[in-house]
Amino acid sequence: MSAPFSDREIADEGIKPEEYEEIVKRLGRHPNKAELGMFGVMWSEHCCYKNSRPLLKQFPTTGERILVGPGENAGVVDLGDGLRLAFKIESHNHPSAVEPFQGAATGVGGILRDIFTMGARPIAILNSLRFGSLDDAKTRRLFAGVVEGIAHYGNCVGVPTVGGEVYFDPAYSGNPLVNAMALGLMETPEIIKSGASGVGNPVLYVGSTTGRDGMGGASFASAELSDRSIDDRPAVQVGDPFLEKSLIEACLEAFKTGAVVAAQDMGAAGITCSTSEMAAKGGVGIELDLDKIPVRETGMIPYEYLLSESQERMLFVAHKGREGELIDIFHRWGLHAVVAGIVIEEPIVRILFKGEVAAEIPATALAENTPIYHRELLQEPPEYARKAWEWTADSLPPCNAQGIVSNWRQKSWNEILLQLLDTPTIASKRRVYRQYDHQVQNNTVIVPGGADAAVIRVRPVDGKPDASRIGVAATTDCNARYVYLDPFEGAKAAVAEAARNLSCVGAEPLAVTDNLNFGSPENPIGYWQLASACRGISEACRELKTPVTGGNVSLYNETLDSDGKPQPIYPTPVIGMVGLIPDITKVCGQGWKAQGDSIYLLGVWNLSLGGSEYLATVHGIVAGQPPVVDFELERRVQEACRYGIRQGWINSAHDCAEGGLAVALAECCISGRLGADIHLPESDRRFDEILFGEAASRIVVSVNPQCKDGWESYLNEQLGNNWQQIGVVTSQDNNFRVTTDDNHRAIDVTISNMMECWATAIERRLKQI
Repeated sequence: MSAPFSDREIADEGIKPEEYEEIVKRLGRHPNKAELGMFGVMWSEHCCYKNSRPLLKQFPTTGERILVGPGENAGVVDLGDGLRLAFKIESHNHPSAVEPFQGAATGVGGILRDIFTMGARPIAILNSLRFGSLDDAKTRRLFAGVVEGIAHYGNCVGVPTVGGEVYFDPAYSGNPLVNAMALGLMETPEIIKSGASGVGNPVLYVGSTTGRDGMGGASFASAELSDRSIDDRPAVQVGDPFLEKSLIEACLEAFKTGAVVAAQDMGAAGITCSTSEMAAKGGVGIELDLDKIPVRETGMIPYEYLLSESQERMLFVAHKGREGELIDIFHRWGLHAVVAGIVIEEPIVRILFKGEVAAEIPATALAENTPIYHRELLQEPPEYARKAWEWTADSLPPCNAQGIVSNWRQKSWNEILLQLLDTPTIASKRRVYRQYDHQVQNNTVIVPGGADAAVIRVRPVDGKPDASRIGVAATTDCNARYVYLDPFEGAKAAVAEAARNLSCVGAEPLAVTDNLNFGSPENPIGYWQLASACRGISEACRELKTPVTGGNVSLYNETLDSDGKPQPIYPTPVIGMVGLIPDITKVCGQGWKAQGDSIYLLGVWNLSLGGSEYLATVHGIVAGQPPVVDFELERRVQEACRYGIRQGWINSAHDCAEGGLAVALAECCISGRLGADIHLPESDRRFDEILFGEAASRIVVSVNPQCKDGWESYLNEQLGNNWQQIGVVTSQDNNFRVTTDDNHRAIDVTISNMMECWATAIERRLKQI
């Protein structure tokens, strides 16, 4: 019997011919239109991770503080004293490429629902953003829309956006990355899980109405962007942050009653995802009647109900007989709440519509027993990587204390420093974070731009002891250029940098949530990048004892060029990490605090220009081997920084990242509005390596000179020879100066000149016509 659908119709649902044959085998018949759509979204990479699941199994997922790991809406860690933190990161890349404002806004709404679905009150939002060059008008439009969308939703819902990162590179010109992370503090005695249970228990639909927005969004997110799909606006949802605020309060109130058995956000794949995942996780079935669903549009058919990704909706399983009190709570908050189904013994998802069965599929066929592809891994690195690794700094023009020839003319190190500070990736992101309300809820200890990680005070919750001095720190990190050049080492570096940034504010790194943004896994190079990066994350998380509690995989981040050839992004495994601060009165920012403080470099001078911002920005070269992490040294450097902060020795701390030592020191000057006199040790290295070379395990700190003896005695014991005093903090009127061992002034720039380049770089580019 021939299929009731054409090859084009099957492909439009994101289903491959062999997958369609498997669907027919599982059902024992051809699916109808609604069922085909359900398989299309649930068997998409976005929902079932069919190309990445085998790779994710290698991640460490357990630890002393891990209460909930992968598989639920969010991970949960134990902060001590009965306090528990839920956190997660997810992407909204393709929707943001199509409709930047709503794509980014609903990305924030979705990640917040993952948090409060667990029974946690959202306390902070972070983001990790990637765009093309701001010289391009389309990029400027995408950038402005995404930032406005994030600001709109977070500000209106009343959750502070406290940190993140923004990168600009032509690799993201057609496919921006919008990753949103959220943190929440558990308010309910029990963590709310998503597995349905209790045959005969009612299934409640709560929240907003269902419409035709976001149709097939999961499938849309699992395919390359093309001229045809870039205008696929029905696949972009529309959010309402004010309604979400009511939903937060109603859900938390409902959970505290004890009447809720299980809860699931209707995120990707909407009703299809929530019903099938809840049923499959609980080993039961769910029967749902679409005629009971509140709608905002007329004439909707089952296919549209089931694939709609309308926002601010949840699915509950309630204890039988207690559904009335839950409905009353939601009505009191001005939200819809109806009994739309029931938990059944047969492990299927049965959808009713106008008195007939519109769809009937085994729950596990949709949510667990999905296609898995074990792809063949390249036996050696691809040619592009091998060629890049052949590059050495010897191919650059010679340099000396005065500068280097760039673009056929001699440039001083002053000019190059200012050029790097003017690079949008390094420059101030105040254009971004000034649009965010980062102090709502009054718990933000360090505002964005002031430190290497966000710091949030943890307020006591009902029935918990006073925890007003406990804080959490959070960060998102990834140097995608490193990952492109060497996915294994680059991914390790991303985890190490995230932990280092937490240590720079005095936090103990606890756990990771990751967002794996990659191109097509069907391309051998793309799969090699993904597999190698996963191996790197796994090794780094084990070394640093930061288990992975969950996250998101976003593949097929590619655009088709005019010839129909896919152009992938840089592989970008964003690491979201959280840390514990025992006492928020003992935290550090990155800016100098006092004139006369001694400046130290923790770590080694084992520097590399490979993959550096200097090499890409000044010389236009993306090549070389990125820095390799020495985890034994990394642990000791981070521990020294945390200990120094908690002892009150360290007044400021800043990770040396993009731009190397010179840029890190300049940022400390800018942030603290104080100068610095730096003395470079004698070295046989190139000047540009010393100034702008990059390496792991390096932190710049400033220390009160009265603490010098105790601090240096500790450093000798903790780090051996892997530290050095390199300078002193000077007054507000002084410059940032770097002097060589023979007393030649290599860098001498005013703070005002650095500020002008650094603070206005993005604004100036946005004003281009």
